[in-house]
Amino acid sequence: MAELQPQASSIEAHALARHVRMSPQKARLVMDLIRGQKRKRRCKRCASRPSARPSTSKRFLRSAIANAERKAEDAGAPLDVDELYVNNCFVNEGTRWKRLRPAPMGRAFRYQKRTAHLWVGVAEHHVAAAQRVAAIEAEAEAQKGVRGTARRVRKALSGRQSGPKKGKK
Repeated sequence: MAELQPQASSIEAHALARHVRMSPQKARLVMDLIRGQKRKRRCKRCASRPSARPSTSKRFLRSAIANAERKAEDAGAPLDVDELYVNNCFVNEGTRWKRLRPAPMGRAFRYQKRTAHLWVGVAEHHVAAAQRVAAIEAEAEAQKGVRGTARRVRKALSGRQSGPKKGKK
């Protein structure tokens, strides 16, 4: 059986979306609302925002949470999804799509469709991480005691079967 090793750091994960068809300014308004929030609150806040598309932000939050779950599963550590919070998120400006619009007298006006790069990072709260590490250490200590007991019993049984050693004369 593999030994469990406590992990001192909390589980962190992120999701990145590039060239999202949304103005960076509008996306920043939503990101500012969800930064530092826990899971249940942030989904409600995204839905209540009328100016930006909340579905896009919600989708990336769910993606970051799924990444954290996957990371915890690969590490073999338990993870409480409700203890995840948005530790950092930011929006950068993406490429601009240049388009032309017909104008009077055969001319054309240029306009730009803006895109954004979204980055959402979630992390396990430090209290939850400490509890998780303590639980792993307690389980390892319990397993250690069981293994030690079995070893002592085997040693005692093997000592009795061989009997006392007598010297040769």
